[in-house]
Amino acid sequence: MAENRIQQQETANYGDDKIVTLEGVEHIRRRPGMYIGRLGNGDNQGDGIYVLLKEIVDNSIDEFSMGFGKQIQITVDESTVTVRDFGRGIPLGSVVKAMSILNTGGKYDDSVFKKSVGLNGVGSKAVNALSSSFYVESFRDGESAYALFERGILKEEGRRETKEKNGTYVKFTPDDLMFVGYKFNMEYVEALIKNYSYLKKGLTLNLNGVAYKSENGLLDLINDRLSKEPLYPPIHLVGEDIEIVLTHGDDHNDNIVSFVNGQNTRDGGTHLSAIREAVAKTLKDFYKTVSKKDFAPEDIREGMIGAIAIQIQEPNFEGQTKTKLGSNYLWEKEVVAPDGSRSVDKGPTIRTFVNDFVKINLDNYLHIHKEIVPVLQEKIVASEQERKEIAGIQKKTRERNKKTNVYNRKLRDCRYHFNEKMPKGKEEEAEKSSIFITEGDSASGTITMARNADNQAVFSLRGKPINCFKESRKKVAENEELNLLISALGVEDDLDNLRYNNIVIATDADDDGMHIRMLVVTFFLKYYPDLVRRGHVHILQTPLFRVKNKKEIRYCYSIDEKEKAIKALKTGVEITRFKGLGEISHVEFSDFIGEGMRLDEVKLSDKENILNLMEFYMGDNTIDRQNFIKANLKSEEELDGIDL
Repeated sequence: MAENRIQQQETANYGDDKIVTLEGVEHIRRRPGMYIGRLGNGDNQGDGIYVLLKEIVDNSIDEFSMGFGKQIQITVDESTVTVRDFGRGIPLGSVVKAMSILNTGGKYDDSVFKKSVGLNGVGSKAVNALSSSFYVESFRDGESAYALFERGILKEEGRRETKEKNGTYVKFTPDDLMFVGYKFNMEYVEALIKNYSYLKKGLTLNLNGVAYKSENGLLDLINDRLSKEPLYPPIHLVGEDIEIVLTHGDDHNDNIVSFVNGQNTRDGGTHLSAIREAVAKTLKDFYKTVSKKDFAPEDIREGMIGAIAIQIQEPNFEGQTKTKLGSNYLWEKEVVAPDGSRSVDKGPTIRTFVNDFVKINLDNYLHIHKEIVPVLQEKIVASEQERKEIAGIQKKTRERNKKTNVYNRKLRDCRYHFNEKMPKGKEEEAEKSSIFITEGDSASGTITMARNADNQAVFSLRGKPINCFKESRKKVAENEELNLLISALGVEDDLDNLRYNNIVIATDADDDGMHIRMLVVTFFLKYYPDLVRRGHVHILQTPLFRVKNKKEIRYCYSIDEKEKAIKALKTGVEITRFKGLGEISHVEFSDFIGEGMRLDEVKLSDKENILNLMEFYMGDNTIDRQNFIKANLKSEEELDGIDL
């Protein structure tokens, strides 16, 4: 009863006076990228339709975080979303304003929303503006207020009595003028909802009739993601505003999932850097004390698997899609002195907060669970020995290449790079920065002449790289081609030093080209899977056919496109079949790597086991793989249109 009275009081305190207006929204439709990042059609998990879904669900999650509503009902079909929560509901006099006027909402009032994801007051307004239809209804104490919008324009509003429980209902259909040919990929949607359940113990999220609920938080997330037994049972540490899970496997890299206020920060940020540093420092100090061993941080992190979730006030995310935390402090507030002067009051740094928590709790855990200590030490020692051996090999390779000047011959670099401070007005160049990985002088020459030298680099492989799946790590380290590639990418020491936002594998559309493509993808999956997880690795689509008559030329990427082009151009049609990149002139090729460049992202879902994937595609030949190839690949005769 006392809890109910408190919640009623909180509901009363969350009134129309808490809704603050800063400015209008008319420019959202003109410049949607400012608010949701990319548009897209739903093929990529970073596409705008998933940002729209997330913004609405975030509002319901924030209600749960404040203690209101233990269930959220979500339905998603190919084109439309509904979200119903059982929180306090939007103040009835502010439903239209809260959904249509930019920077209007209750989240500017810290007493109402303390640690929210959507603190910029943009989310629901952007969803409204970018939806062909947007309906919202708020239920509060037997009365509701509703509003219907079309592409951000109010069409209908009103109030009525209701028997519905308190909360908010939203139904929206993304605008197909913005998101051309879009379709929700349920794999991405399910992953989003599952992450919410891991982060909000006690909350039930019902997606299309399937309930998602976690009893153990991030521990459930890690256990669900493990493809094989870790070296020791995951360590689960929970504190105020922080939760961490940690274990080790025998992979060649660390894999830590990170969250801030329920947001999956796929590109990391200050909290991810902090946990990697804190674990390495704590374990380094621990082993120096108990076994007199002084281990390097990189050896401690090798094979580390884990997750971190923190809650902070008014987080600063880099980019509108909020996938990288930029905040350095747990909170920052402007303070106005009696004389009118202003200053900024800052809380502890995120680095200090995470480090202090890990230092105390992880150290205590290891002293209690002593059986873990020798297992982990054996792993670290093995990583140290391998690292030193490989470092020597790589050093010799780099010195040899430097003497022969081979690096300069293989990389045609661009002017502006990812993760570099850009000159004013050149910030977008860093986001567009790409490196094309190709094979042979002909193909690399074509792309080099066709590229934009401001943001497109070319790296030329010599022949087929080795099959990393079958070879030892030592053998891979001795490979000149792959050493030079990693040097070009800038990720020898840290993925955060990646020099290009897009790594584009550009190979010929023949058997050899496909094989080279698979070898390069295998290399990234085995040694740099986070580059794949973060959406940096792509396959370049190039046209298979040129169909032309005297008046028009069409480039076709499939047999179906070719047939449609033949019918459209009708008479005097000439068809050219492209098998190699070098067969396409650089003048033509500039169209294929310009603004309309077609890229297939190499995707790695949470459900997929990297080892099993590589075993299937790059392991010993099997009947299953033969059947897969027969079912999915066109023969040269079929592509050339020869009747069999």
